[in-house]
Amino acid sequence: MTSTYELSHLDALEAESVHVFREVAATFERPVLLFSGGKDSVVMLHLARKAFWPSPPPFPVSHVDTGHNFDEVLQFRDRTVEKLGVRLVVGRVQDDIDAGRVVAESGPRASRNRLQTVTLLRLIRENGFDAVFGGARRDEEKARAKERVFSFRDEFGQWDPRNQRPELWNLYNGRHRRGEHIRVFPLSNWTELDIWSYIAAEGIELPSLYYAHRRDVVQRDGMLLARTRHLTLFEGEQPYPATVRFRTVGDATCTGCVESTAATPAEVVAETAATRVTERGATRADDRISEAGMEDRKREGYF
Repeated sequence: MTSTYELSHLDALEAESVHVFREVAATFERPVLLFSGGKDSVVMLHLARKAFWPSPPPFPVSHVDTGHNFDEVLQFRDRTVEKLGVRLVVGRVQDDIDAGRVVAESGPRASRNRLQTVTLLRLIRENGFDAVFGGARRDEEKARAKERVFSFRDEFGQWDPRNQRPELWNLYNGRHRRGEHIRVFPLSNWTELDIWSYIAAEGIELPSLYYAHRRDVVQRDGMLLARTRHLTLFEGEQPYPATVRFRTVGDATCTGCVESTAATPAEVVAETAATRVTERGATRADDRISEAGMEDRKREGYF
């Protein structure tokens, strides 16, 4: 009697991502992993550790800090890198504002989201990074659905969706000239439900705001925004308490939360399985600036 060996869906996704990490380590000289403390970057770091265990990942992690992040996420970021003993490289948008390279917006709808592209490209250039791991997934947004796993960027950090390389049979082309680099997306084929199922299966720790908690929120543009020191209220806006959680984490000025009682990974998995709107589509105001807002920013060098 012969037995067959078959990977589960999550095991197959994990194996694919581990392969991508090892391929980059074998091909590039100075990779870096973007680590914000958000759920996708946490899963990505978990996979990177698996890829090179028992050795630590052979590259640092980096975060583009806009200055408008949630306190819980920054605390989790610092706690995690200290616990794992990985090197953290932080690029601060405020440094570029102070140097006059970008101009900060003002007013109730002010956001630093677009400004972080300049900081990211400066971080890549100053450190000579030639491969940058990001946690973007194809199911998040239509512009990200166009991405390859290895996404070529020119010497200006720009993305051209018509100038991408075929990836038949999971063969990746990382060739690039000095000054150019490759953005690498190990989670490309994962969905939000896959991410949460993996978090539940692996017992991965996340910042507390991904689970149901009580906080003051403001209703704006069909979303619930958390009342924080970074959010400027419009005249007449009244914060009120609600039980919410965050599906994705970005700047506090443009990331909404959803009403929820899901307090464990298993409960979030059940809730995610029933939703029909991606986390970015439901809770990210920065994606609503125009019909092609994300693609425009990606062409400039954003993730």
